[in-house]
Amino acid sequence: MANDHPYAERYGVNRRIPERGRPRDEVLSELQAMATDEDASWESGKCSGTMYCGDHEHYAFLNEAFGLYGHVNALQRDICPSQTRFEGEIIAMTLDMLHAGAVADAEPVGIVTTGGTGSILHALLAYRDHSTKHRGVTRPNFVKPETGHPAFDKACHLFGIELRTARIDPETTQVDVGAVAELIDDQTIAIMGSACNYGYGTIDPIEALSDLALERGVGLHVDGCLGGFILPWGQELGYSIPTFDFRLPGVTSISADTHKYGYGFKGSSVLAMRDKALRSSQYFFLTGWTGGKYCSPGMEGSRSGGALASTWAAMVTIGRDGYLGYAKAIFETAERMMAAVRSHPELRIMGEPTFCFSFTSDAFDVYHVNDAMRRKGWRFNGQQYPNAIHMAVTRPQSQPGVVEAFESDLDEAVAYAREHAAETPTSAGIYGGVAGGLDEEADEFIRMVMADMMDRHQSVPGKDSSVDDAKVLRPE
Repeated sequence: MANDHPYAERYGVNRRIPERGRPRDEVLSELQAMATDEDASWESGKCSGTMYCGDHEHYAFLNEAFGLYGHVNALQRDICPSQTRFEGEIIAMTLDMLHAGAVADAEPVGIVTTGGTGSILHALLAYRDHSTKHRGVTRPNFVKPETGHPAFDKACHLFGIELRTARIDPETTQVDVGAVAELIDDQTIAIMGSACNYGYGTIDPIEALSDLALERGVGLHVDGCLGGFILPWGQELGYSIPTFDFRLPGVTSISADTHKYGYGFKGSSVLAMRDKALRSSQYFFLTGWTGGKYCSPGMEGSRSGGALASTWAAMVTIGRDGYLGYAKAIFETAERMMAAVRSHPELRIMGEPTFCFSFTSDAFDVYHVNDAMRRKGWRFNGQQYPNAIHMAVTRPQSQPGVVEAFESDLDEAVAYAREHAAETPTSAGIYGGVAGGLDEEADEFIRMVMADMMDRHQSVPGKDSSVDDAKVLRPE
């Protein structure tokens, strides 16, 4: 778990705006020291996901691009018409990658959002309002696999949509299409499938879901937030990746994060839509406001032009050849890491993943492996029901020596797990499932702990603590 106030003792705390501003070089020095310390945690290649590029030269270039437009409000296109170029071309390039050219009966479009959750929120808002207007839906519901990202649950909560959850096959970790069909009715606005899901890295049967969506007259959203900017390149490289994009006639929207395997800065994603009418449904207008006529293409109003400029800059400088090269290295690295897992009969890969995988154990609690690997500097994502360890392979793992370290550290970790199988692993208490299943009491306790954690992450130490105010520690 993260330290609540990791720099309080080192730098003091700003509890109020300083009376006199600090010198810029002093502030930059402080920022540089923190950034350097924190970058070391992932530069080794031992961190799952999180840092998808890991190239400091690329980051420096994006910083330059962002800096040129960071002060610009992308809402004001009369002042900054460049934002129309950036946004339009980001969308166009993404649509091309997702084979929107196969659409002959509509005009494919998109919107650039602030991230995967933003794309999912906008998708469900669009489906809700489009279904209300064109189908007369009054009690909207949405169907997702159990493995669907929590952002869909969040969107349903925020927009008053009933969420219906379809079971998955525990062996393949793919959604049971029959279960999805059973949950659809005349108030269903859309269904979804993942390409790939976050937890296991597996791809739902999108073609079967496409057929079902067409048969029942509902939308089909493909969540490609994680895989959208790498699976297409894997297909071109010849990997066995099923079709999941606009080549399937039932697919009506796809989310794909430019800030993951698109290698843009955090805070950008694309929601691609098969039909312009769907995007228009989530536009907001207020024509009679005394402050003037108002409209916005999405939920955000002001947006920094830096995000659009740097995302565009990433895409046009990497190019197709760059994306293919990076994808090849990542897929090959993932294959070698999964081979290392499969070399241990005690471990079992969940489903048939590609670049992102999860493994569990029927011989011991796999969190023993996690405990041992953490001591070697590895940072995996923990899963539950069943307890499992998740690894999203990114460019930092493709560095020389990382796979070899994974192989040797995993050998030692499995030996440790066998030796300590009768004990309770330390990390299971934080990341693992509740023994006997999640009941109401356990759920409430976990919520309380998580709420307290989030409170502390948005706070400063109390005045009764031993931590000084920042101005006391700074020389005059």
